[in-house]
Amino acid sequence: MNGPEIHVAFAPELGMFVPHGRRSGATAVATDGSSTLGHVVESLGVPLTEVGALVVDGREVPVSHLPGAGESVDVRAVERPQRVPGAPLGFLLDVHLGTLARRLRLLGVDAAYESTDIGDPALAARSAAERRVMLSRDRGLLRRRELWAGAFIYSTRPDDQLRDVLGRFAPELRPWTRCTACNGLLKEATKEQVVDQLEGGTERSYDVFAQCEECGRAYWKGAHHDNLEAIVERALAEFGSQTPSDA
Repeated sequence: MNGPEIHVAFAPELGMFVPHGRRSGATAVATDGSSTLGHVVESLGVPLTEVGALVVDGREVPVSHLPGAGESVDVRAVERPQRVPGAPLGFLLDVHLGTLARRLRLLGVDAAYESTDIGDPALAARSAAERRVMLSRDRGLLRRRELWAGAFIYSTRPDDQLRDVLGRFAPELRPWTRCTACNGLLKEATKEQVVDQLEGGTERSYDVFAQCEECGRAYWKGAHHDNLEAIVERALAEFGSQTPSDA
């Protein structure tokens, strides 16, 4: 680039995306004179899904702003909780986030998940068609223009991933209302309705069941229920009083 030189400073939260030399203070960046500020920021490694306000010489500008020589740019992180246009709030997770998808569903959050790698174009198209927030650790996917909305998942640990999403988007929590396998809604079921899915010990020991309206899978308080209950209780204790994201 040999166009106007600008000075760019990134919020500390965005430091992981930029080269080490740009992580503290404002650094000089040469532009090509025709690219938007949004394009310049992305070319420096930061997905726009993670960017909040862009402030140029003290005034907020859109990503379409064309940088001028000598401008000072403050790239801020997204505010939390982040308000997403439209309702209800739904997510789409890529193939690498299966555990996070199941935990969101456990909490009653609408979380679609692709269990196979269908490719970035197809994921972005589904995000747009279904108006879902794309969750991914793939920066290239999050830079696709056809995405409706997206968010980078910062951690590789499911516990931290869940806290990140709940803290960022404040979705309404309705535990035990969704199928963790397919995301369908659950309904009460009698033992007779699900008996074909029960082994002898389960049939004798349990009397309260639920069943997915979509895939038909049966649920009951089995051997792993205590672990799941702990996940639910932690989430409700920390995030249950948040205002749902409904802007």
